[in-house]
Amino acid sequence: MDDFFYLGVITKTFGYKGQVVIYLDTDEPEKYKTLDAVFLKDTDEMLPYMIEEFIYKGANQAIVKFADTDGEDAKNLLKAELYLPMSDLPPLTGNKFYFHEVIGFDVIDKEKGNIGKCLDFMEISHQPIMQIDYNGTEILIPAVDDIFETVDRDNKTITISAPEGLIEIYLQ
Repeated sequence: MDDFFYLGVITKTFGYKGQVVIYLDTDEPEKYKTLDAVFLKDTDEMLPYMIEEFIYKGANQAIVKFADTDGEDAKNLLKAELYLPMSDLPPLTGNKFYFHEVIGFDVIDKEKGNIGKCLDFMEISHQPIMQIDYNGTEILIPAVDDIFETVDRDNKTITISAPEGLIEIYLQ
């Protein structure tokens, strides 16, 4: 699983020829219009599925026809998660980053200075939250674009501008 990243999920069947609707959980879904294959998670293994047809519909949705999949097969794929190898991630530059990319980076607040290391990200009510370790105390910061000032990949730091009073809540 560490060699793959989550791309989306099959939400429903479409028509009667084995097509499915997928939701692409990405900020730039149009970058995936030319996919030839994806991996579907089946218990503890990843199974490759070749894509015969991919129609991007906007709003992070696409209609997909997998090779050798008919109408009945498509029903069995409902709710299946789609993955791609990490090597397929398009590189990001500037202040854009993948969550896995900045784990272990020092987090520098513009007002408070170094507030610890990024441990992980979690999803709460469709809101990503950065988990930071400050000397054994967990600080939670919303992972939204407005908060991130700079990402320095060379020095492994992220500079943020946390909302006023947020950090103090955790340090009292």
